[in-house]
Amino acid sequence: MKRFAAFCFAFVLFVGVSFAGVNDGEGTLTEHTFKYKGVEYSYFFYKPKSLPDSAPLIMVFHGYGSRNIPSVGYGLQPVADREGFAICYPRGPKDHKGKHYWSVGYQFHIDNNLERDDTGFAVKLVKYLQKKYRLSQHNVFATGHSNGGAMSYMLAYKEPKTFAAVASVSGHIMACNYLKLSAKQPIPIMEVHGTMDNLSRWNGDPYNKDGWGADIATPRIVDYWAAVNRCTHEQVEQLPQRRNRVIAHRYLNGIDGNEVWFYEVVGGKHSWADKDMDTATEIWKFFSKYLK
Repeated sequence: MKRFAAFCFAFVLFVGVSFAGVNDGEGTLTEHTFKYKGVEYSYFFYKPKSLPDSAPLIMVFHGYGSRNIPSVGYGLQPVADREGFAICYPRGPKDHKGKHYWSVGYQFHIDNNLERDDTGFAVKLVKYLQKKYRLSQHNVFATGHSNGGAMSYMLAYKEPKTFAAVASVSGHIMACNYLKLSAKQPIPIMEVHGTMDNLSRWNGDPYNKDGWGADIATPRIVDYWAAVNRCTHEQVEQLPQRRNRVIAHRYLNGIDGNEVWFYEVVGGKHSWADKDMDTATEIWKFFSKYLK
């Protein structure tokens, strides 16, 4: 299979180890383990030097096969230093191919009985981090790339009481989830996606030609969440051009002021899009609208 190569209280055990070599911020980066429902996960936690009490938390979910070491270039740690929020980079356990993953409905995970309660894990880890680091009880956000973007959508569906907003980059929703899940409540959504993404395809993969299971076209995903949030109109803006042209579609005036932001990277491929835009800053600009 050629697709998504770059993706996509229970008993708690944690161990902290410093990793200065993969830290692109000024704060402290440590690695820990966390056991949930008998499954051992791991995560990196980034704490800026001056983190106030009740600081926001961003959960960052990796793509399929990634180890989620923060040196991969998400660029969020300098923003965290400047804006004063904590970051958690969870790492999903390995599948039968030896790849770290998030359970979002891939066909070969279903066939091999590898579906896990990853959304339940995410909520338990958030609660643990809130208590340990005295983080905000309200200002919790999720983002991720590819498989991690799909995981962010699962949290939007299932855990909108925990997460104030989610931002997906090159993410997708599997058709099996699109057909069986309904949003529990409105939640602000952001998607960044290249029109030439040949892994998490712009037009989806309705007939499962790539072998991961059928999934939904990106514009349809955005339309769905704009409808869930009852957004009333669209505002279009072109960002200052770096490499590929980026058109920002913002769906406004939703329930409780919710918005859906859709960054169309014209000609963009399967990436974090940080050569086309300041992705990390744009994500924080979106999340910061929903701080309480």
